[in-house]
Amino acid sequence: MKLKTGVVIGVLLNFVSMTVFAQAYPAVVGDKYVNRQPAHRAKLNGQSVSVVNTADGKGKLVGLKKDVKTARPADLTFTVKVPARGLYELSTWAVPEKEGTPATAAHVKIQIGDRRPTTRILFDAYHGNHQIAGKFDMEAKEEKVKIWLPEGVRLGYIEWKNANDPAIPEKAQRYTPGITPPAGHPRIWVTPQSLPLVKSRLMQGENKAAWDKVHAAAIVPFRFDFNPDEEIFYREDVEKAVETKAFYYLMTGDKTVGREASKLMADYLSVLEFGNVTYGDITREIGRSIYVAALVYDWCYDLLSESDRRNLRFHMLRLARDMEIGWPPFMDSIINGHGNEAQISRDLLAMAIAMYDEDPLPYKYTAYTVLEELVPMRKFEYESPRHNQGVDYGAYRLMWEMHAVWLFYRMTGHPVFDDNIKHLPYYWLYMRLPDGYMLRDGDMFSVKGGTNAPLYWKQPMAMLLSYAYANDPLLKAEFQRQGGLPDNPVLFLLVNDPALPADHDLTKLPLTKDFGKVLGGVVARTGWNNSPESKDVIAEIKGGGYHFANHQHADAGGLQIYHHGIQVGDIGLYLSYGTPYDFNFNKRSIAHSMMLAVDPNEKLRFRTKLQDGGTRFNQRFPQSMEETTTDPWFDNGKVMSGAYGPLAQKPAFSYFKADLTGAYSSKMSQYARGFLFLNLFREDVPAIIILTDDMTTADPSFKKYWQINTLQQPQTTGDTWVLRNALKGLEGNTHVQMLVPAAGARKLEVLAGADANSTFGNRFEVKSTKPEASAYRMMVTPVEARDRDKFLTVFQMAEGDAKPLPLQFREDNGMYQLTVADRVVCMSANAADADAAFTVEVPAGASWQVVLAGLKPGFWNIRQEGGTVHFNTDVVAGNNTVHFTAGAGKYVVSPGRAYGAKDVE
Repeated sequence: MKLKTGVVIGVLLNFVSMTVFAQAYPAVVGDKYVNRQPAHRAKLNGQSVSVVNTADGKGKLVGLKKDVKTARPADLTFTVKVPARGLYELSTWAVPEKEGTPATAAHVKIQIGDRRPTTRILFDAYHGNHQIAGKFDMEAKEEKVKIWLPEGVRLGYIEWKNANDPAIPEKAQRYTPGITPPAGHPRIWVTPQSLPLVKSRLMQGENKAAWDKVHAAAIVPFRFDFNPDEEIFYREDVEKAVETKAFYYLMTGDKTVGREASKLMADYLSVLEFGNVTYGDITREIGRSIYVAALVYDWCYDLLSESDRRNLRFHMLRLARDMEIGWPPFMDSIINGHGNEAQISRDLLAMAIAMYDEDPLPYKYTAYTVLEELVPMRKFEYESPRHNQGVDYGAYRLMWEMHAVWLFYRMTGHPVFDDNIKHLPYYWLYMRLPDGYMLRDGDMFSVKGGTNAPLYWKQPMAMLLSYAYANDPLLKAEFQRQGGLPDNPVLFLLVNDPALPADHDLTKLPLTKDFGKVLGGVVARTGWNNSPESKDVIAEIKGGGYHFANHQHADAGGLQIYHHGIQVGDIGLYLSYGTPYDFNFNKRSIAHSMMLAVDPNEKLRFRTKLQDGGTRFNQRFPQSMEETTTDPWFDNGKVMSGAYGPLAQKPAFSYFKADLTGAYSSKMSQYARGFLFLNLFREDVPAIIILTDDMTTADPSFKKYWQINTLQQPQTTGDTWVLRNALKGLEGNTHVQMLVPAAGARKLEVLAGADANSTFGNRFEVKSTKPEASAYRMMVTPVEARDRDKFLTVFQMAEGDAKPLPLQFREDNGMYQLTVADRVVCMSANAADADAAFTVEVPAGASWQVVLAGLKPGFWNIRQEGGTVHFNTDVVAGNNTVHFTAGAGKYVVSPGRAYGAKDVE
């Protein structure tokens, strides 16, 4: 019908299933346009298709008849007329002929007017019935839309609507970049000022082999056969050839090779079509095509005509529209998720820099996201030199951030990112294990090659860009240990300084790394022997700071211990993002070695279905420092202490304590975990860990679980439990002794295999040969229900058949005292730091190392009863420890500063 205004109105139906079909008319509501056309109302090719009813008889579908010819006229022809020239989105709705999902995706061929036909997914397991076929530029005229159906799938309708661009933030609209590309070309990776430096290094040292590879590939013509009337999917070999030849022209000025790169890119883009493929994070491949086109635009600029440049700009922006982040690039955030990968930091930024003179708008938007959003956020986050997305995703995303670091640095000659990004890669050095893999952190997509022969973990591009930017010999050595970057000689030659020597001597690094307060945690090691035969112990405790979601786990307080293999750690496997197993086990606290407290009424969020008793599960990330620090949702606890000493390089003790109350929901009234790692510098028992927990829940009925996970069956007879693992014929045994609560006041349950892959009775089938899939969970619960419970546990890592060391334990006025080996340790027994006097009893014998941990900041006095030792010491906030050597006797430790006592630092 028509209104007096002449605006055509129709019925807009929100179809949620194929049970209802009705005629839909084109409609214009403001700038909204929807035109849904049922398939059976199209012009049908009676020789090839037929109309059938839906199972309930309320709708109609169009499908192929049997034995139709491949070469045939269109099966359906629709007529569409859009109200105005612009970009429109075409979607389809279809169902399989038979019940179930087809094993492979079904593709439909579509032709709009007399344009080149395109192939799009009509049905697949990922998006099912409803598929967005793509975005198309349409004229305000009547167009014929022809469709050729695949076998086995029936079409219900097609729908056209506006393809609206992502909303542009108001700040981005008003933004004027303070940093802009310089005049002239090149300006991606090099400028006329830095180009001579890169050229001068080509034949030097390790660069020569990479240059020889580039030269050999560049001078050989690349054959690219294509039909301009047929689209193709992306081809990595073509893109690699283009990049190599464009770089060769940049370095040598060989116009023959340069023109070949330009023509090859133009020909490739003319037929390149990604369609509506979304599986496999296809946006990464789309982005690489844009990036390579940008290199040609910039490096071969003087060989391109204005028509050539206009064509490249058209195709780069065409492809950008289909990226996950969209164009303009505000569909996702650059701070986290896929937006924090190559999309902006490499692909769109390179495009924007390349075309800045002809079209400055793309640079305005990309510069805004990098300089005004990403740079300040990372300045804050990287105060803790570890990545919140963990080992794998952290390295992968740092790799792309480092592209932005380099692109701006080379373009301007000045850094735009804070220098703390130079120190971040040391996180991966400390997480490295002698078996070649890493301590677990976040979703681990890297794959080990079996239970006894894990692959050497690597992310060499991240290491390359990091060591070259920081001019760091230790990071360059890590890049070499990871095998270098043999498949990307162009990037290597752009940044590598062959005069920088690689330094493989990791003993120059302290054995302990404290990660600060934004992402709290400590990694402590007994050595830097990262060979499989190593006898080193590596341990990690984490907690405190903030939670940044996505691939970060709910693991505040998580403990990991490695000695000839994982002894204590995480048993979740990252098999697929967002599955019930992923959101209810892998990412959750229950898969980690940490404390649980089950509130049966705790609110579930983010598609979780099961209560696991752990910290709050989070999938919402902060986008600014202000949001991170002011929104309680991101609170992951507070780091109370991080200290090691007395020698920084080889500390005898490493102490960490965190108040983790904020990491849990309001079910938690108070909870703090303390960790003391003792490096004993001995062969039989190289290290001891003392772990304290003081937890108070809002309700005594909330059951508490002290939990550790291990990969081999533990021995649990007696009061000391034994964990074990082995590598290269060498075995490590971890002797676990829980001192508080006493044996009669606690109950131990060990879950094994399938039961271990469960969340309080809800099992998950884990299809994997990795040991984590058939691991063990040790869960200790207090016998009596109380609101407050304390736990004190000692882990002794013993070599082979070595016996655990004798241990003496006493408690005095809120302090635990343990005497073992040549150490006397006193740790606060409470969540709060100690603020009252206590005594330390040092037994007879040789000189003892005394460590007092968990003391309230301020002056303390240490006085030996009947002896000569009497001194004051100032305990610093965030350190909270005192270390001294002492002979036999009783020592009174009191808060305050005693007159006449010696003051020591």
